[in-house]
Amino acid sequence: MQHAKSLALLGLFGTLFAAQVSAHGLWTEQRRGNIEVIYGHGAEDDAFKAQKISGAWAYDIGGKMIPVTVERLADHARLQPLKSPAVLAVALDNGMWSQTADKKWINHGRSKVPGAIESTQTFKYSLAIYQPGAKLPKLDQIKLLILPEVDPLTVGPGKSLPVQVLLDGKPAAGIKLIGDYRNAPNTLSTETDAQGRAQVLVRNEGLNVIAAQVEIPLKGNPDVATRGVFSSLTFLGKPHHE
Repeated sequence: MQHAKSLALLGLFGTLFAAQVSAHGLWTEQRRGNIEVIYGHGAEDDAFKAQKISGAWAYDIGGKMIPVTVERLADHARLQPLKSPAVLAVALDNGMWSQTADKKWINHGRSKVPGAIESTQTFKYSLAIYQPGAKLPKLDQIKLLILPEVDPLTVGPGKSLPVQVLLDGKPAAGIKLIGDYRNAPNTLSTETDAQGRAQVLVRNEGLNVIAAQVEIPLKGNPDVATRGVFSSLTFLGKPHHE
């Protein structure tokens, strides 16, 4: 009986988790003097396995790398750069998930799930810009990148920020952008043109979270049919003064 209960709980967890796999985004926020990794959807801020953080990178204002430690807590992760960063990036790998014919999600690739009807592996990325005038380094580790074409900290609320979206290092056309993922996660702002460029309205004096998400079909992969990628760009709309 206990074994059956455990299996039922695992099945429920798999279903709930799989719903989060594509719906949830990733960004960072400064809370209580710490840089916290947020895994959520709009106002939701959910617990997650900190082991899923696959990388974190910090840079000074000149684009030089700063060592950063990932503190893996019980229900989320915290980033600890050696000194205050101008730019910070983080990545999360949700792993491979396959859906069975009875709609249960299993945390394995489809090669290990006989009869799987869906399969995916999702990755979440976030880029935060903290200091005006920061030089952005190469960010090849962010596979879906919302790259600001001017310093976002100098634009101001109510004005448009020009961005270019890169997928695997190449301009990505037709990518829908959410201008305020933290407050209006289902409201699309704009879409990238043939060169991956778009103008996104800066909405908030406080934290702005611009987001994009794309599902990429994969051919010849024995474990997953699609690669789901989410990315965010975060910055303050106005300088913070004590």
